[in-house]
Amino acid sequence: MLQDALDSLSDIFSAPFRSVMIKSVALTVAVLVLGGFGLDRLALHFVTVSNGWLAAAISIAIGLGVAAGLVLLAAPATSLVASFFFDEVAAIVEREVDPNGPPGRALSLWDGTFASLRFAALTLAVMLAALVLLFVPGVGFAAWFVANAYLLGREYFELAAMRFRSAPEARAMRRYFAGPVFMAGLIVAAFVSVPVLNLATPLFAAALMARLHKRLERQALAPA
Repeated sequence: MLQDALDSLSDIFSAPFRSVMIKSVALTVAVLVLGGFGLDRLALHFVTVSNGWLAAAISIAIGLGVAAGLVLLAAPATSLVASFFFDEVAAIVEREVDPNGPPGRALSLWDGTFASLRFAALTLAVMLAALVLLFVPGVGFAAWFVANAYLLGREYFELAAMRFRSAPEARAMRRYFAGPVFMAGLIVAAFVSVPVLNLATPLFAAALMARLHKRLERQALAPA
C-alpha cells in the first residue's frame, strides 16, 4: 500500500500527468474560489455592522470562518472535480502497471458526473456533521479524518472498478475489500488535509486507486 502511494505521488509530477494536473488544479481552485465567495456573501448577508472596530473584528472573524469552510470544502470539491479527469489518469496508470491487460473503458459523462455529484453531496453532509463534533475536544478532527478516509476511499475505488465492471459489481468489490480500500482512503484523507498539495488530490487518488484496484483484482483471480 505504501509503495502504491509513493508511486502515485511520483506519478502526479511526471510528464504524462502535467497537462492533466494543470487542468485539474485550475478547476479545483475555481470550485474553491466560488465556494469561498459564496460563503463570504452568505455571512455578510446575515451580518451588518457599521461600527468601525466591531466591523473590522467581524470581518476578520468571517475571513477565518471562510478559511475554515474552505478546508471542509476541499474534499467535496475534489470529489466534484474527480469525474472530469479520472479516466485520463487511470488509463495512464493501468498501462503502467498492467501493460498487457485489457484497457479499462471510460465512464460515460452521465455515470461519471452522477457518481461525483452523489459523492460530493454525501461528503459535504458528513463534513457538516463532523463540524458539529468540533465542539467535542479531540473528536472533531478524528471524525473529519475518518469520514474523509471512508468517503474518498469509497468514491475513488468505485470509479476505478467501474472502468472494468458494472456499478453494482464495483460496489460489491469495494465492500469485499473494505479493509484495503479504507486503508487507501486514510492515505487520501492525509493528502487532502495538506494545504496546497490537496489541490492535486483528484490525480493522486485516481492513480492510487487505479493501482489498488489492479492489485486486488489480481489477488481475487489468483488460485487459492
